[in-house]
Amino acid sequence: MSLDQSLADTIRTLEALKTIRAEIDRASDLIVEALRRGNKLLICGNGGSAAEAQHFSTELVGRYFKNRKSLPAVSLNADGSLVTCIGNDYGFDFAFSRQVEGLAKPGDLVIGITSSGNSPDILQALKKAKELSLASIAFLGRGGGKAKGLATVDLIVPGDSGRTAQEAHLFLIHHFCDRIDAEFA
Repeated sequence: MSLDQSLADTIRTLEALKTIRAEIDRASDLIVEALRRGNKLLICGNGGSAAEAQHFSTELVGRYFKNRKSLPAVSLNADGSLVTCIGNDYGFDFAFSRQVEGLAKPGDLVIGITSSGNSPDILQALKKAKELSLASIAFLGRGGGKAKGLATVDLIVPGDSGRTAQEAHLFLIHHFCDRIDAEFA
């Protein structure tokens, strides 16, 4: 694929986010409401989505653009010892749901990121959130996969490219950080 083709695909995907504006606004509200109450975000993903989960939590606990107080967010995929312990003892499908069960308090927000929508550990985390009556957001791609409908809000990036879904997920994370900075600066 040429640079021009790749760029055109990404621009088309980002422009298509306008079609899910209501879901984006609802997700933004859930994030800000949870943080205003002093609750935390529990964020998880695999591979590139794991990097995005860590990126999101880093922008909140550290800082994004403006100086503001540190905000509570945990990337559930960041602790290799814990993830491999759970994977060894219970199976990797439960790497995040066990952490949601152990770390979540009422009012916390669970965020799962999967470009396919079919990652078993993300599915289990979203199911555990529902079981614990926690709000959740699913960053999805490729039509949403098996995760579609499991979260309080689905952010299904239009299109069938995992690459452009991941790029759109990072764009959305930064969009949410802009709002968070405005609310907490």
